[in-house]
Amino acid sequence: MGIFVSVPKTLECILTALVFAVLLCLAAYKPLGVLQSAGYSCKKFFKWVRKKGNLAQQRLLLLAALCLLSCGIVSLCFSFAGEWSAVIGLIPFVLFFAVYMVADRKIALRSAVTRTARLTRLYVVLFVVSFIISYILVTLLNFADRVWGNEIFCNLRYCALAVLPAVLYLLIALSNLIAKIYEVPRNKKYVGCAKAKLAASNIKVIGITGSYGKTSTKFILNKILSSKYRVLSTPRSHNTPIGIALAINSHELSSYDIFVAEMGARNLGDIAELCEICPPDISVITGICGQHLETFGSFANVVRAKGEILDHTNTCAVIADDCFDLFAEHSCKKERCDCVSDISCSSEGVKFTLTLGGESMICESRLLGRHAAFNIAIAAQAAYLAGMTLGEIAAAIPQIEFIEHRLQLIKANGVNILDDGYNSNVKGARAALEVLRSFAGRKIAVTPGLVELGVLEEDENKELGKNLAGLDLVILVGDTLIEPVKRGYLENGGNGEKLVTVPTLQAAQEHIKEYINTGDTVLFLNDLPDIV
Repeated sequence: MGIFVSVPKTLECILTALVFAVLLCLAAYKPLGVLQSAGYSCKKFFKWVRKKGNLAQQRLLLLAALCLLSCGIVSLCFSFAGEWSAVIGLIPFVLFFAVYMVADRKIALRSAVTRTARLTRLYVVLFVVSFIISYILVTLLNFADRVWGNEIFCNLRYCALAVLPAVLYLLIALSNLIAKIYEVPRNKKYVGCAKAKLAASNIKVIGITGSYGKTSTKFILNKILSSKYRVLSTPRSHNTPIGIALAINSHELSSYDIFVAEMGARNLGDIAELCEICPPDISVITGICGQHLETFGSFANVVRAKGEILDHTNTCAVIADDCFDLFAEHSCKKERCDCVSDISCSSEGVKFTLTLGGESMICESRLLGRHAAFNIAIAAQAAYLAGMTLGEIAAAIPQIEFIEHRLQLIKANGVNILDDGYNSNVKGARAALEVLRSFAGRKIAVTPGLVELGVLEEDENKELGKNLAGLDLVILVGDTLIEPVKRGYLENGGNGEKLVTVPTLQAAQEHIKEYINTGDTVLFLNDLPDIV
């Protein structure tokens, strides 16, 4: 007993609370990434938590149960140490949290965590909240021990701290709400500055929206326009008010001629809000499908939401041919994108005839699939409206590079890898599988299914399974959406021996390593797990 030195209770409470604040913040890294992807919306965050097949909360409950059980056992084993037995019982918390975080690293996020200033501030708030909650709980347990004076309770008093990992998501939500007291007015001011800055400039704005193809079309348009103009565009898939404001506020607009803004939406009014910041001189609608039906509620609302860009367009809009008639009620000047014909595709790229202003030219691109030709065509028509000639546009098309994670061809050790990880829409999936089948050698597809399709989710994933039939190997990842994919595959002639289900993307990659040979082609279709 002499080896155990008495420590003031206040110091013990502070040190214990600090340890738990650190552990909770480390375990919160991936969930904070989810919250960030959800636009810091607690509602969307908890929708992800409750999503069918998402085991994130169950993993935390398992962590809490293991900590509770092991803390109790260790504390009782060291009961000869008196009050120190409860402190020694905290050691399993550290060990199990470490195991949890190692296992959590193997679960990929659809969008990697971006270490922004806002995320850092939220982390600080979470640490403070976690410390305060932990300190209050530890102090109450020690107070109860002093009042009650029961030896068993004294030894096991810190077992109650197992509740903390179980309520981690509640702590994250509480921290987010506290942080918003500062973030909301700050963001409003930041967006207002961007709006004023853009309005005071002479830069021409091109806005791009649609259910799919927005980012690809933006990158293509940027490449074409950059051969003649100084072009600024929103980076990566930034298509929210803050994303657009960041692009504007981070650059000197007098150094650019054209600003290309990608505009995303999950609810009615989202596009209108973006157009208030940067009303487009030229707008582009890439296509319409049932994407994000979970939030829009109906296909009609998808059309209404995307059509909001037309109500703010100053000169002219370019609309994909297959959805042009959906926007007949909008009075702004509109052009149907029907400038591409004679499309031929191969594993080497796409070739087509481009017609603008009554002239035609044959164009070639290393981009893959028929849909690439349509993306190039709608970008070309927008560039033509912006002042480029057909010859200038045609000369720029061969310079277009593969777009990261969007049917990007990567050749490694004699194997073709089609990285279509950011494809989560129905039409894109069909196009990707068409491209896969254009390659020689064995054909392998890896997918967790398609997300954010609302009431259509099961039917469309069953259709995806049907389209996977006939491939040499199909690997389904996770357990959220794969059941309808599996049914569609097996009910439409798919070979069960060529179908493999694995829990994670890493497990899929390990399986592929044992299977793949030179000349094979692997398609990663929406390959990262669903986040929101």
